Amino acid sequence: MRLDDFDPNINVEDQRGQGGSGFGGFGGGGGGGGLLLGLLPMVFSRFGCGGVAILLAVLFFFGGGMGMLGGGGTSQRSAPTEQVGQPSSGKSATASCTTDAASKVACNAFSSADKTWASIFQREGKTFQQPKLVFFAGNGRSGCGAAQSAMGPFYCPRDQGVYLDTSFFDELANRFGAKGDFAQDYVVAHEFGHHIQNLLGTSDQVASIQQRGSALEGNQASVKLELQADCYAGVWAAQNKDRLDAGDVEEGMTAAQAIGDDTLQKQSQGRVVPNSFTHGTSAQRMAWLRKGMDSGDPAQCDTFSGAL
Repeated sequence: MRLDDFDPNINVEDQRGQGGSGFGGFGGGGGGGGLLLGLLPMVFSRFGCGGVAILLAVLFFFGGGMGMLGGGGTSQRSAPTEQVGQPSSGKSATASCTTDAASKVACNAFSSADKTWASIFQREGKTFQQPKLVFFAGNGRSGCGAAQSAMGPFYCPRDQGVYLDTSFFDELANRFGAKGDFAQDYVVAHEFGHHIQNLLGTSDQVASIQQRGSALEGNQASVKLELQADCYAGVWAAQNKDRLDAGDVEEGMTAAQAIGDDTLQKQSQGRVVPNSFTHGTSAQRMAWLRKGMDSGDPAQCDTFSGAL
């Protein structure tokens, strides 16, 4: 995808090289049904019992974020006046975004999504608030608690941050077979979609369902939230279709297919448990990404009405 260089005025925070443990300085707030649990089999396969213990600690002690892989639950939304997280390294956005090629890809996609959604909100007479892109390496901290590479990229509604360890791009290509720049752009656009849901109040509605309903109801609400974020990623791509290269759509579909709940569960545990889904099947993720790309209309991304 041929994106312009990032706007140096985007909000970027860089936690890389700070050595944060990822577990200090944050209050409680339990996660919703299914929060991060969809990631347990994959974490076990990669890191063993120790990795699972870390993830369960995150689940128990901290409010949750919304990401590409771990459960989509969220527990606490905060106004943008409270920026909770690890202090920035003091780098400028330009310095952080040009640390390496992966950082620049992320910043270009983030900046494009920022401009695109600001324009959509303006046309619809809604107030847009810019999120922040937070880089971390291995371990970090967010307003929703610990940031761990094993979680994959995620969005924290409490501090309106998109959290990314760029090593995930390598894993996306090598472990999941989803190669190409548009697969990486899709990751960033999906997390930006969670920010849109936060601004529109959709995240709060899902959090309410997760807090008052059963685990199954919480998981089902999480699936709808995640599929809508996929659709929003498609809307962003459609709004910038003049920047698409041949093969970009296929790269996006390959990425969506690779990270469906059923595909991940088959790979990690050899069987599929539909009641534990938090993100949707591969077919569903591909379908909603495609719907966003075909329509270019956020109104077409209503995953909460009717069948998925």
